[in-house]
Amino acid sequence: MKIGIVGLPNVGKSTLFNALTKASVPAENYPFCTIDPSVGVVGVPDERLDKLSTLSNSEKTIPAAIEFVDIAGLVQGASTGEGLGNQFLSHIREVDAILEMVRFFDDPDVIHVHGEVDPVRDIEVINLELILADQQSVSGRRERLTGDVRAQKKDAVAEEAVLAKIEQQLLKGLFARSAELTPEEAKIVKGLNLLTMKPILYALNGKSGGHNLDELNDGRSRAAFELIESLGSTYVQVDAVTEHELNDVAEEDKHMFRSELGVSVDGLEALIRGAYNALGLITFFTTGPKESRAWTIPNGATAPEAGAAIHTDFKDKFIRAEVVASDTLLQDGSWSASRDKGNLKTEGKTYVVKDGDVMVFLHS
Repeated sequence: MKIGIVGLPNVGKSTLFNALTKASVPAENYPFCTIDPSVGVVGVPDERLDKLSTLSNSEKTIPAAIEFVDIAGLVQGASTGEGLGNQFLSHIREVDAILEMVRFFDDPDVIHVHGEVDPVRDIEVINLELILADQQSVSGRRERLTGDVRAQKKDAVAEEAVLAKIEQQLLKGLFARSAELTPEEAKIVKGLNLLTMKPILYALNGKSGGHNLDELNDGRSRAAFELIESLGSTYVQVDAVTEHELNDVAEEDKHMFRSELGVSVDGLEALIRGAYNALGLITFFTTGPKESRAWTIPNGATAPEAGAAIHTDFKDKFIRAEVVASDTLLQDGSWSASRDKGNLKTEGKTYVVKDGDVMVFLHS
């Protein structure tokens, strides 16, 4: 899955990207230092996988992965080409979800493109550009359908009806997803890759030792939280600079450094988990002497659908799956012990996979 990091210029996107990928991309203190999107693949931290690998004495441990794309700062007018906006908006169309970075601290030494820090305004500026870009996509598509609609071609008429429904919401300044499409309607317009149909996770970027808005209690943080909730989205709080500085710190020392800096949580882990939740994803595992591996599937996937993440044969030729919860397997100490205790279940095609399941697939 691919997540695009967006936001106004100079709010910490590239710093966060550096922290996530340990890559070296420009992150200087001025707008538009990122021109081309940088891409990094990040392993998803999961202590269950590490424990399963130890249990199985696996030769390899392969985590689930997320691809992060660092997209240059959007500005007011991006949808009409301001600040290379069209180029950057096209990069966002290619991602599965949007991570919207929002500055959440006061510091006169760090430039803000609008001069003052107001997270509600910043969120609304970015979201409006996404909505305006979608308006252009929808109206352009409707124009191209005109002839076929006049000719009463069935597919064109169906698509026109869905587009009209979406455009009505966009013209109200609302996201395309607020149109509440049926699964069939969503399928019809999937190819348009509308920006405001994508899940959005907000990353509220604080600063260790700085004047963080949730500590100032001046109303700005509460207003931001309420806006994000009203949009049907969620947020994580992260300190991009601190997370970047911790890149070179040994894992066992990170907790101590976080405590000294007053950072109570692992912001990157919270962010990756938040991205998983925003996309409606869960993890299942396979484990053995050769490798222990985490697999990413949509929440609600059946056993054959989960098998397809490994190989299409596992879905097409599915017979059954042996399943045990990872916590139970770790407690039991071995696959055979889980079987002996009756904790290992045999499941069929209708079984809905749960987060943390360890699975073995049997196929013809």
